[in-house]
Amino acid sequence: MNRLLIVDDQQGIRLLLNEVLKKEGYITYLAANGSEALKYADEQEMDCVLLDMKIPGMDGIEILRRLKKKFPKLPVFMMTAYGELDVVQEALELGAIRYFTKPFDIFEVRDEVNKALQV
Repeated sequence: MNRLLIVDDQQGIRLLLNEVLKKEGYITYLAANGSEALKYADEQEMDCVLLDMKIPGMDGIEILRRLKKKFPKLPVFMMTAYGELDVVQEALELGAIRYFTKPFDIFEVRDEVNKALQV
């Protein structure tokens, strides 16, 4: 079973993604901040990460940078409520495979995760 890490400071987004992706048969881990996210990534072998760009404390770019340093092949999708193209571009250069702009289509996210993990 594939393990997914969902990182977002908004509980509603975490719960929505969790509900939809669990129905797809994924084992999900929910993190509200960077330190929780990195702890889960160290403790469990993740197959994919959904990562919010704007998180208080350690932002999404820093989390992405740390994840990619340790796990270079880990597929990471970024989520952003902001049209900050420079930050999005930086995330893609750091190895994010795609980004979704909030509010996103939950089924599009599901389909892209399935495609990335070839479910």
